[in-house]
Amino acid sequence: MDRSKLKKLGFLWVFAIGISVLPIGAAREASAQARHVRWDIIFFNSTFTGFFPGGSLSATAVDGSQITLTGTGTFVQPASGTGTSNAVTGGGTWATNSPSAQGTYTVVGFVQYAEAPGTLAGTGLTDGIGDLNDTHAGLGILSILYSDGERGILVLSCNLIGTPSIVYEGASATKGFVNYFAPVLPGDPNANMFHFED
Repeated sequence: MDRSKLKKLGFLWVFAIGISVLPIGAAREASAQARHVRWDIIFFNSTFTGFFPGGSLSATAVDGSQITLTGTGTFVQPASGTGTSNAVTGGGTWATNSPSAQGTYTVVGFVQYAEAPGTLAGTGLTDGIGDLNDTHAGLGILSILYSDGERGILVLSCNLIGTPSIVYEGASATKGFVNYFAPVLPGDPNANMFHFED
């Protein structure tokens, strides 16, 4: 094949790639706005007709040692969808059983939030946090500082109505050199919740 034909094919290939990427770029630009999100570890009331802040979730390390967490706060998801952000608030309490220790933690950074399909809008539940229509499923990852000086990562996963079963409900965390990687699947009455605030 001569060079002129190769150049034409190369141009057509680049043109086709450019056309195929245009809708993706447009979609990214449309969603490229910073998103304000509130997160909560929640509990359901005894009749399971409403949910409120103040729940607790646990996760275990490889030897069965456990950490239990409470918490609430906010973060701003950067317009790019990922990346670090200092626009975070909140924290909660932590307790471990081996060694036996407890304290508080503060959220110090945003790592990632990925929205998943799923919401509680239209269920008629009492939302003790915000607007039920603003509930969303997803995976949030935050950087935290424990009151004993150790640092860690908090992972919050939320599965709501319409969320694929691959998304679990629960939390996991690291603390210093320990990885509490296995969420104790809570079922009711404790769970996570994300609310979009704008």
